[in-house]
Amino acid sequence: MAARTNNPRRRPEPPRVWTYTLPGGHRVMAGKTDADNDRLSLKIAGPGDWWFHVRGMPGSHVVLKTADGQEPDRETLEQTAAIAAFHSKARSGGVVAVSGTLARYVTKPRGAKPGSVSIRKERVFKVRPALPDAG
Repeated sequence: MAARTNNPRRRPEPPRVWTYTLPGGHRVMAGKTDADNDRLSLKIAGPGDWWFHVRGMPGSHVVLKTADGQEPDRETLEQTAAIAAFHSKARSGGVVAVSGTLARYVTKPRGAKPGSVSIRKERVFKVRPALPDAG
């Protein structure tokens, strides 16, 4: 009897993400591939988490998971937007426009390719690409 290679009950592998911790205990995750971006944006992000993506260019989907569900301040949102800019093709582009919205406003259009989503209630952040200080 031949072994089955496509087990329908097999759990999908968890998304591969870069993870950062911001001041205040906020956690930021950035997807590494289109499939990781989909899982991060549509499965892992809760409705009250923030979602970010650089405008008009390829890049990671970035999710801000807030500490204890608290509302992030503007500085935290801008730091997360800077991480999204860093993990995009706009990394060396100076000031970059990054879209941000609550994850509840991120949807996947039917038939859309991996990594493609639609967003509503967008807020635009103008930031320089950067990662948080490791200190």
